[in-house]
Amino acid sequence: MPENVLQMTGPKAIIPQVAIRTASGALGEAASNQLKTAVHHELIKRMDLEKLAGMSSDPNGKQKLLVTISQLVGEQNIPLTGSDRERIAKEVMDEVFGLGPLEPLLHDSTVSDILVNTYDTVYVERRGVIEKTDVVFRDNAHLMHIIDKIVSAVGRRIDESSPMVDARLLDGSRVNIVIPPLAVDGPLISIRKFGSTPLTADDLLRNRALTPHMLEILKGAVKARLNIVVSGGTGSGKTTLLNVLSGYISPDERILTIEDSAELQIKQQHVARLECRPPNVEGKGAIKQRELVINALRMRPDRIILGEIRGEEALDMLQAMNTGHDGSITTIHANNPRDAIARLETMAMMGSVALPEKAIRAQIASAVHLIVQASRMSDGSRRITHISEITGATTEVVSMQDIFLFEKQGLGAANKVKGRFYATGIVPKFAEKLKAAGIPLGLNMMDQSVEI
Repeated sequence: MPENVLQMTGPKAIIPQVAIRTASGALGEAASNQLKTAVHHELIKRMDLEKLAGMSSDPNGKQKLLVTISQLVGEQNIPLTGSDRERIAKEVMDEVFGLGPLEPLLHDSTVSDILVNTYDTVYVERRGVIEKTDVVFRDNAHLMHIIDKIVSAVGRRIDESSPMVDARLLDGSRVNIVIPPLAVDGPLISIRKFGSTPLTADDLLRNRALTPHMLEILKGAVKARLNIVVSGGTGSGKTTLLNVLSGYISPDERILTIEDSAELQIKQQHVARLECRPPNVEGKGAIKQRELVINALRMRPDRIILGEIRGEEALDMLQAMNTGHDGSITTIHANNPRDAIARLETMAMMGSVALPEKAIRAQIASAVHLIVQASRMSDGSRRITHISEITGATTEVVSMQDIFLFEKQGLGAANKVKGRFYATGIVPKFAEKLKAAGIPLGLNMMDQSVEI
């Protein structure tokens, strides 16, 4: 990095005096915001914007820039302690290169969700518990500036004509944004963070989300190319489980993923990723999941992984499972396996093809082998509460049987959920498929009970 990149010219910026200190001696919020704004503007005025942008990917450049910002802060006529000067410089860096006040939360490994309700009200979820933070934005304009940075980075747009957007951060974290007039009190941001190191099967076992025998059943089901639907509510761990299950797919197979907003973290190399496209400014050009599912069949996939079934693409996914693309995996929002089947039926009927309910149930019964139910407990922990096999269909209902269940038994110390995982003792019909794939099913798995 040339040294002259960091050279600055021009007169020093003078910040008007405000209420500098609070009663406790801390730097006042008004003074802090005014100082950051002035330093930010002065930095942009004195430096080449193109070179400034180029520093974002250079760690050495960032460090030099941090020193420069510290110098700018020191030039102001506000008396600052060393810790205040360092904090202000870091916050200006976050404004220039990151998402402003959200940056510390994004780098906090204990935070799994960031929920911005208004510019001065931000909550986070830590270890399954939601708590309020002291993070604030200056005003709604500041919050909208951060929103614009998020959506523009992934080629999306948000304005009054399109006031909702699903996007993702550069690290893969999922973002949902709603702005006025839909959001009454100001812009809303919901961020579901994905760690740089995704949870593994060992992590699920360590957290007691399931038992080793349940994991063996699921691992065998993936390797034997059974079609699996992961069901659960918001925040129940569906995507995490989907990532874990995809890890058991052979590296020799071609995997094709289809998502509304790309967030899956597939570890295999031979992966083709497809993502939906929202409409343009004129409301045209949208590409929905159903079109991607139809196109996917022409791309010679060995496995299709659909991030989440949301609508009419359900019928196309079921047909793909029934026409040689076995071993497919998807997720669905539902409270239990029976509700998951009902939602599949409803969404399959959303399409333009008018099929009788009996035909749709027959499609589900022949396409889906396993429904895995993930649930979030009252203490914030996640559990696999059902592993259920679909066994057939009648004119009135799709038949299923539970292989493994989790039974909640109450609350223990610190309101932690107590319960037990247990096998129902039913030998699944897919045991023969496992055996044919060289994965014998030990009968001792079918007689297990684990207390937690």
